[in-house]
Amino acid sequence: MHPAPSVILFSTLSGLGFGLLAFLGFGMPSPTGWVAFVFFTLGYLLAVGGLIASTFHLGHPERALKAFKQWRSSWLSREGICAVAALLIMGIYAIGAIFLGQIWSAVGFVGAVLSIGTVFTTSMIYTQIKTVPRWHNVTTPIMFLSICIAGGALLAAQVSLAMPLLAIAGIAQIAHWVLGDKALKNSGTTLATATGLGARGDVRAFEPPHTGTNYLLKEFVYVIGRKHAAKLRILAIVLMVGLPLVLLMMSHSHILAGLAVISHLVGVFAARWLFFAEAEHVVGLYYGKR
Repeated sequence: MHPAPSVILFSTLSGLGFGLLAFLGFGMPSPTGWVAFVFFTLGYLLAVGGLIASTFHLGHPERALKAFKQWRSSWLSREGICAVAALLIMGIYAIGAIFLGQIWSAVGFVGAVLSIGTVFTTSMIYTQIKTVPRWHNVTTPIMFLSICIAGGALLAAQVSLAMPLLAIAGIAQIAHWVLGDKALKNSGTTLATATGLGARGDVRAFEPPHTGTNYLLKEFVYVIGRKHAAKLRILAIVLMVGLPLVLLMMSHSHILAGLAVISHLVGVFAARWLFFAEAEHVVGLYYGKR
């Protein structure tokens, strides 16, 4: 799949933002006043900023509101509803903490659950796509959720939780890569099955469908070399998990914690770029790209 910057920004920033809001909702930590203002501002900037970035990938952003009507069948619609509900509930919780010095635990709990639910619905947008076997398995939501929760713990300064959660996120990401590498082959989808001509013998394309580029090639057929992918995977894991763990184990200073957050964020960006770049849409079979 074409790794569009807007979607990478969306899935990375919103996941981190909703992860932070979830920890605040669960009372880890429970700041009030100006400290709460800083925490909630950061969470909202990341969550809302990511959601805004996602609209740049829409052909008609002005029609985005129509997506809310399809909640019965569309994970995209469910994501939008969950996101709005989470932001509204957490907004009420933030008002109590910032301006009234009150921690409304029940409100925060509901907001935290909705925040995590938003990330889950985001992951299901990709998991449901059967034509991308690499995404169509249980590791996709596990990977999205584990990275969201680990990043949230990191931003919420929950060091004792962040360290094991980062390790779990790394394992989930590696599992997604390992299973994903075999997904297209294990799906049994080939040019023969797609055309229904397998019973007649080996099937191969005599000529490309056309000589120029088109929308399918631009959006659904993106090929990255294995050597480059391997290097990026190592870089992603080191920055997303390895370096933050080392920094957190060295000291609990704010400077090292800040560097750990930056390293984690860059690592997630790299992993998300690979998430899209390595996704083999079966339409690529018709163009000899798989």
